[in-house]
Amino acid sequence: MPAPTTPLPGALAGLAPLLDHYGYLAVAVLVLLDNCGVPVPGQTVLVLASVYAGTGHLDLAAVLLIATGAAALGNGLGYLIGRTGGRAFVHRWGRYVLLTPARMERADGFFARHGGKVVAVARFVDGLRQYNGIIAGTTEMPRRRFLAFNLLGAVLWTAVWGTFGYLAGANIGAVYHTALRYQVWFAVGLGVLVAALLLRQVLRYRRRRRAGTDADADADSDPDAGSGPDSGSGSG
Repeated sequence: MPAPTTPLPGALAGLAPLLDHYGYLAVAVLVLLDNCGVPVPGQTVLVLASVYAGTGHLDLAAVLLIATGAAALGNGLGYLIGRTGGRAFVHRWGRYVLLTPARMERADGFFARHGGKVVAVARFVDGLRQYNGIIAGTTEMPRRRFLAFNLLGAVLWTAVWGTFGYLAGANIGAVYHTALRYQVWFAVGLGVLVAALLLRQVLRYRRRRRAGTDADADADSDPDAGSGPDSGSGSG
């Protein structure tokens, strides 16, 4: 399969020979590994395969279908890894990476409330894409809930990046450099959003803790607390 005649920029050029030789198989393997914890350029090969489709060298429907299946399967394997061995690993080694039982308990609570949203959007964030399945399994996110949001996330991720590469097509060089120009601002915005969410969680935790402390203090200072009309010594 010949590469598009348009010069490919950056990392896309480095992956072109792999896609030329292995085609859809390269997409399947790299996307699967990228989504189950192995740091390989799965997202980049998805974009490149979509560029090939945009220039008539691959079929876009096949690229999207293969990438969606591979992404869902890869994240599912990560979930199984976390579910079967993650909790034992945390109990044994977690203290060495500051992952205490109390922090693990908070992570369980967070995933119980927001795990579906995390799994659905994590693929758009490097690092989270590779490990969110393992984290979901380690925190024992319900299997059916994980599978539903895992498939949703895979569909959204492949649709966004597949459409991006396909529409870029022969203009991928200009689009790629424009994306690089704005990725710093995107990263800053994402960092601010994550920091705001974390701050919100910390403030909520402090308010709940303060409310509990105030309630205990009120109970201790109330002289009638714990006493009813029949308390004390009664006459026969």
